[in-house]
Amino acid sequence: MTTRIKNLLSRFSRDEKGDITVEVLILLPALLVIFAASWVYFDVMRQQTINQKANYTIGDIVSRETEILDESYIDNAQNLLLHLAQAQGDDVDLRITIVQYNVNGNGNGKDSNNSGNDNGNNNGSYDLVWSKARGDWPELTQADIDASVAQLPLLAPGDQTILVETRDWYNPLLNLTPLDAFDISTYSFTRPRFAPQVIFEGINDGSDKTWQNNGWGNGDDDAPGGSLCTNNAENADEGDKSADCSGTTTTSNGKGKQSSA
Repeated sequence: MTTRIKNLLSRFSRDEKGDITVEVLILLPALLVIFAASWVYFDVMRQQTINQKANYTIGDIVSRETEILDESYIDNAQNLLLHLAQAQGDDVDLRITIVQYNVNGNGNGKDSNNSGNDNGNNNGSYDLVWSKARGDWPELTQADIDASVAQLPLLAPGDQTILVETRDWYNPLLNLTPLDAFDISTYSFTRPRFAPQVIFEGINDGSDKTWQNNGWGNGDDDAPGGSLCTNNAENADEGDKSADCSGTTTTSNGKGKQSSA
C-alpha cells in the first residue's frame, strides 16, 4: 500500500498537464496591471504634448498681434486653450506676461524700483510690462519676475518676450498608485514678430503719458528754441500761422526754413 501511494505521488509530480492554465492564472493579472499602467503613462505624455502645443499656439498668436490687446482678447485666448487642450471642464489656467529687458545709460542694470536687479551681470534688468491671468492663477508681479530671472531667456536691450503659462488638471482614467490626479503645467517664451512690443489697453498704450512737442510735431506744446517754426511734421501748419515765425519760408530737402522778410 505504501509503495502504491509513493508511485502515485511520483507520477503526479511528473505530470505536466494543466501547467499553462496555472501560469496564465498567475501571470494574467500582472500583465493586465502592467498594460493599464503603460496606457495611463502614455496618455499622460500625450496630454502633456497637447498642452505644450496649445501653449505654443497661444504664444504664436500673441506674438503676431500689432493691435492693442484687451480683456476680451485674454478671455478668448483661454477659450482657445480649452479647445486646443481638449479639456473636459473649466479647470484650465492661463497666464500671459510681457517682460522687457532694460539697461540704463551707463550700462548698469536697474529694475523699475532702481534696486539693481541685474541677473548677476550688472548690465541689465528684466522688467514686468504687463501680466494677465485667467483661472486660479494670479497675475505676475515685478517681485515674481525678479525671483525667476534665472529662468528668463537672454534678450537684447529693449527687447520683449512673451511668457505664456498654462495649467491643466489631469485626472487619469485609472488611479494607479503613485499616479494620481495632478496638474500638467507648461510654459514658453516667444519674441514679438511684427512689432517691437505687445500693447495692452490702459497699461502700455501711452494713455498714461503727457506728450510734449520736441520740434517734430509730436504734441501741442511749443518746442524750445523756436523749432516749431522749422518742423515738418504733423503740426507744421501751427508754425506757419504762428506770429513768432514771421517771414517767408523756403523749402530745402523737405524742411521749411525761416528767412528774413
